[in-house]
Amino acid sequence: MTSLISISSLTSDAACFEQVRSLRWPNGVICPHCGSQETIRRGKNDTQQERQRYQCKDCQKRFDDLTGTVFEGHHQPLKVWVLCLYLMSLNLSNQQIARELGLNKDDIQAMTEQLRRGVEKKNASKPVWEC
Repeated sequence: MTSLISISSLTSDAACFEQVRSLRWPNGVICPHCGSQETIRRGKNDTQQERQRYQCKDCQKRFDDLTGTVFEGHHQPLKVWVLCLYLMSLNLSNQQIARELGLNKDDIQAMTEQLRRGVEKKNASKPVWEC
């Protein structure tokens, strides 16, 4: 059964990070580098206190909630990315999304392109019968 995410549950960065964790790792944290489930928490991100850091016990590499995701390496808060994705799902134009989020249309253009590439990449990696 697929659970629906209500937009009201994503109005804070803390709620967004919690939702990302539950969707990404429903059965516990998995190292994005080697696939091990043997991980430990290693504190929080300095600039985003909601963002959990981890270290893999097997490969010793460090990662966080967004490592290896479409949201990794960007300056906008996770909440803005999630809201942008939600507004895209309503088929709003980039100009409308920029207005709703109070951002520059060029920033929204870059964000929507990145999100579309991420969705396409995710869909391409699924077996045909899961589409």
